[in-house]
Amino acid sequence: MIFEKAIQDDIDAVGILYCTVCDYLSAHINYPGWYKHIYPTKADAQSSLDEGTLYVCKENDKNTIVGSVVLKHAPGNRYSGEHWLTPDDYEKIYVIHTLAVHPNYNHLGIGKYMMDAIEGMAKSEHCISIRLDVVKGNIPAEKLYQKCGYHYITTKNLGYEDIGLPWFNLYEKTL
Repeated sequence: MIFEKAIQDDIDAVGILYCTVCDYLSAHINYPGWYKHIYPTKADAQSSLDEGTLYVCKENDKNTIVGSVVLKHAPGNRYSGEHWLTPDDYEKIYVIHTLAVHPNYNHLGIGKYMMDAIEGMAKSEHCISIRLDVVKGNIPAEKLYQKCGYHYITTKNLGYEDIGLPWFNLYEKTL
């Protein structure tokens, strides 16, 4: 696998990845509450690419995108006021958003590979921690984050109750 910053040529494939993941979720348990053409979308990917925050995971031999993630040095919506494990110096903190793995690659370690790559990148940049939020009840994602050494901080309303997602669990890993 290869984990790298996305380029413009990756956008169509990331858009297809998002649609494929949303189709899969609509046919199974939709743990994260993602919906096709609502979130995440190709436009979301383009916006993240324009910000320089979109990363992709590709198969070595096929150059096929099997996963993507958005990494920012900025707090998530309404992260302030929590008792994080590290000081709020976001120049030294990565925040993970929109981690997606193609359904054909579920249970093959792609999510863990991406989390390890993120951690390696953060350490090389002398970051002090990595933070994220996950919809409360997204059991597969929470198991992955806990397996990767992330610590539960709190459950918080992040302001998405209008789309049926009022509660999110906040996690952090110190580096």
